[in-house]
Amino acid sequence: MYRVGVLLLDGFALMSYASLVEPFRAANFLDNEKLYQIVNLTEKKQGAVSSSGLRVESDYTLGDFPALDLLMVVAGGDPLKYENKSLFNWINKFARFGVMIGGVSGGPIILVKSGLMKDYRMTVHWEHAPTLLEIYDDLLLEKSLFVFDRDRITCAGGTAPIDMALALISRRQGAFFAQLVSDWFLHTEIRPSGGPQRSNLINRVGTTNNKALIAIELMETHIADPLSLENLGNLTGVSRRQLNRVFQKAFNKGTMEYYREIRLEKAKNLLRNSRMSVAEISEVTGFCTASHFSRSFLNLFAVPPSDYRKGSQFAFVGDS
Repeated sequence: MYRVGVLLLDGFALMSYASLVEPFRAANFLDNEKLYQIVNLTEKKQGAVSSSGLRVESDYTLGDFPALDLLMVVAGGDPLKYENKSLFNWINKFARFGVMIGGVSGGPIILVKSGLMKDYRMTVHWEHAPTLLEIYDDLLLEKSLFVFDRDRITCAGGTAPIDMALALISRRQGAFFAQLVSDWFLHTEIRPSGGPQRSNLINRVGTTNNKALIAIELMETHIADPLSLENLGNLTGVSRRQLNRVFQKAFNKGTMEYYREIRLEKAKNLLRNSRMSVAEISEVTGFCTASHFSRSFLNLFAVPPSDYRKGSQFAFVGDS
């Protein structure tokens, strides 16, 4: 059983909360097993009050450390003004215990203020993005529905947590089961992390093949921790050989070659838009060594990473 802790701060949006927890509840129902357990955490014993005035009771409060696999912070209102060092330290302790940490809507800002997003790609609700970049100009901020980066997950809020939760379910139970959960909510198209609709992904990659789209979505949510060809095939629902045939037909290249180019494009973006070192970028894009990364980058772009950075105009991600 996968234990998801939801840390609710007063003023959170019910839409974001429901969109986060309901897919896991539906997964339990459809599988007739308790695949996921949701526990609510709040600052105070009285629970937390949403922006609409509804109070959600808590299972644990500030200072408790239940066993969790994932802790998601859900915040609304004006999280940039939120200050509670005890809560920031609480979240940090969960991170040190090896718990995956995430944020929804204004929650990613709480993670930033807790010091947990340095050198991590992230997203946040569009309302907060401009001000956040003014205060923290070194953030790797992206205009995405959600971002998975190693042991961090950030999500823009609203209905986007549905797609984020479905991506988690897809990682654990496979794409077919995740689609069943999506259909349960009449959410017929699971949106990819990088855009608001699957049609955007179709336009961007130039294929309508559903197996290829599922595989590419998995690739884009596993940049720092690349999946093997076997894992991609299992999660997509086809054999490795079949998946390679799909990619050869659609893109005239193998599955893992296509995957490597996605990671190298992300690295190119980080070289242009961040202050991370080449070694750090090689790590967050899933290359085992900096030298392997440099060779791969040179082979694809005909220029070494260091030279590409020197020739690029420095601009932070999200400035455009």
